[in-house]
Formats: sequence, structure tokens, C-alpha cells
Amino acid sequence: MTLEEIEHELAQLSDAEKAQLARALFPALTRAFAGVEKRPGVCGGDACIVRTRIPVWALERRRRLGWSEARILDNFPTLRAADLVNAWSYVDAHPEEIERSIQENEND
Repeated sequence: MTLEEIEHELAQLSDAEKAQLARALFPALTRAFAGVEKRPGVCGGDACIVRTRIPVWALERRRRLGWSEARILDNFPTLRAADLVNAWSYVDAHPEEIERSIQENEND
């Protein structure tokens, strides 16, 4: 397959599929968790989706409650499918942090 053919195929992918492909091809680069950030004074310093004040733990909590990605996206209209890919990647890499945040916020 030529580079031109690969570029054509990549153009056919959704943003979420492209994000998944990037994670698979470049795991060391995506460990920085593009699309997820922690900012002092925002959501208690918890990891949030960039451009938003939506904490990753809140998305994971909904996923654990059985919400589909479509339902999550419907309820958080500022999110994109790629944001969920980034969130799930962060959850996979930081399970203890996410669990602690869920527990802390359930007890409030």
C-alpha cells in the first residue's frame, strides 16, 4: 500500500477511530494523555477533558452505571467521541486515582 492510499484510508476514519489508531501506533506519545488535563483550582485539580470542566472520573462513573458512549455524548454536548477515547485511556492508566475520585465524590 502506498502512502497516498494510506492517507486516503485514514481520511475515511472517524475522529474516535483516529484517536484509537494513534494510541495503538504511538503508545509512548499518547501517555501524555492529549485531551486530558489537570488544572489547579478547576474541579478540585481532578483530571478533566480539555476545553471543559468535565472530570474524567464523572465520565467513568457513568460508564460503570451502564451508560453507553452515545448516552454520555448526548448528555455532555460539548464532548466529542475522541474525548471519550482519551478519557478511557486515562482511566486505564490511572485506575487508583479514578477510583479514589469516584469514592470521594460519592460521599459528598
